[in-house]
Amino acid sequence: MADMIVKSPDEVVAFLKAQHNLIEDMFDQVLHATDPKAREEPFATLRQLLAVHETAEEMLVHPRARKEADAGDAVVDARLHEEHSAKELLSAIEKLDSTTDQFLDEVTKLREAVLEHATREENEEFPALQRLDSDDLKRMGTAVRAAEAIAPTHPHPGVESATLNFAVGPFASMLDRARDLIGRAIG
Repeated sequence: MADMIVKSPDEVVAFLKAQHNLIEDMFDQVLHATDPKAREEPFATLRQLLAVHETAEEMLVHPRARKEADAGDAVVDARLHEEHSAKELLSAIEKLDSTTDQFLDEVTKLREAVLEHATREENEEFPALQRLDSDDLKRMGTAVRAAEAIAPTHPHPGVESATLNFAVGPFASMLDRARDLIGRAIG
């Protein structure tokens, strides 16, 4: 997990944009793996990054963008709807055999949805956040990193609000991380 988290830059917008780029690269790794069995590990890493990234945005970025952006409620509500749909698709993909064409088709759909979602965030939310002072952006960057460090590692459709993430997230995170550890232990 540590090597998939973008370590710099310090401020939140640049950090999240760098993660968006990393997510795109990780989708490409999954989709272009030469051996179908070789998709499993990069997909697990991608799934985990998507889960922690979206959780941090839902807990910290979207609430702030709701306050700062023009038509913030409408913008953030649309992003939360997109995130819910992506979580549902990601949950379904987790259950598929990574060697099948269906897996590739669904990952391709998810890639398109996630990259479109990231572009909308960058165009509709991030400009409002970039108007904040640099200290505020750095504090948000630190908070996003902390949220990602404790976030659930699997998608949880229906937990898109900051309130639900703060209430349910710690328990979901413990279960997810135990599930991941046990899965690695038994192969």
